[in-house]
Amino acid sequence: MPVKVLAVDDSALIRSLMKEILKGSSEFQLVGAARDPYEARELIKRLNPDVLTLDVEMPKMDGLAFLQNLMRLRPMPVVMLSSLTEKGGEVAMRALELGAVDVVTKPKEDLAHTFADLREEILAKLRGASKARVSALRSAVAPKKRSSLRLTHGLVAIGASTGGTEAIRQVLAQFPADAPATVVTQHIPSHFSRMFAKSLNAATSVRVKEAEEGEELRPGHVYVAPGDRHLVVVKSGARFVARLDGGPAVNRHRPSVDVMFESLAKASPENCVAVLLTGMGDDGARGLLALRRMGAKTLAQDEESSVVFGMPKAAVQLGAAQAVIPLEEVADRLLEAR
Repeated sequence: MPVKVLAVDDSALIRSLMKEILKGSSEFQLVGAARDPYEARELIKRLNPDVLTLDVEMPKMDGLAFLQNLMRLRPMPVVMLSSLTEKGGEVAMRALELGAVDVVTKPKEDLAHTFADLREEILAKLRGASKARVSALRSAVAPKKRSSLRLTHGLVAIGASTGGTEAIRQVLAQFPADAPATVVTQHIPSHFSRMFAKSLNAATSVRVKEAEEGEELRPGHVYVAPGDRHLVVVKSGARFVARLDGGPAVNRHRPSVDVMFESLAKASPENCVAVLLTGMGDDGARGLLALRRMGAKTLAQDEESSVVFGMPKAAVQLGAAQAVIPLEEVADRLLEAR
């Protein structure tokens, strides 16, 4: 049976484009299209869709208000459609906090042509959403208070994809202000990575920023891979240094978790602890295996707490993870491993 999709967008053009994108797909069926949240509410009751695509800006009720109500009353996987603006980035981060599984950015110009070019991305995100466990998104635990670590060496590495923005937030919320230097690769649209880092910085004790070329990785700081660059870590004397690579996508992703993990395997794996969190596909699994083989501590999130148990599962199947643990234990294990 194909996955039933309901598109909610006030733009007739977008509704038409979604129909064209899904037409002929054996995986997905567009069962309906709503112009506003009130129409969407009735169609959800009648059509019982598996996945929703939801525009942020709509008449009568904005997308965020509708999403919040939906997750309270009838939780289901939602892929948000957001504009390529700073405001759009802020709204996208809020949507992910409220329970959206993923975000697709709508182009500013030549909407019909460019949106059609996004077909494979939209299908991939719908595929991830269709496998998502929304209950895992809604079961975050309160962060624990921790004493200072006073560690000046070592490195923590975190990789994630679908469902990862909130999983990463939950992990970092438990880090003390002087936690080890931490690098993060999250599959996220290029225009949103800076906003993602900003939102994490506001919610945690550590300083979170988007990684910059050539900067030293310091304790108490978290460095997020830019949405259109691979984050590579190199050793320079006793220091870890960030390099940004604009090369081809790896595993269909740039940034790629495998690229970051494999760079660490070459740099100083004995001083590294890495975790692969929720995500669709297998990016990061081979890199985590390389780290384990070189003496790093390696972890994977378990199935029950993962929104999508794709990337962690691939790592487990390769024997890359020394331990498979629930999300609520990840911060403990990352910090204890130092």
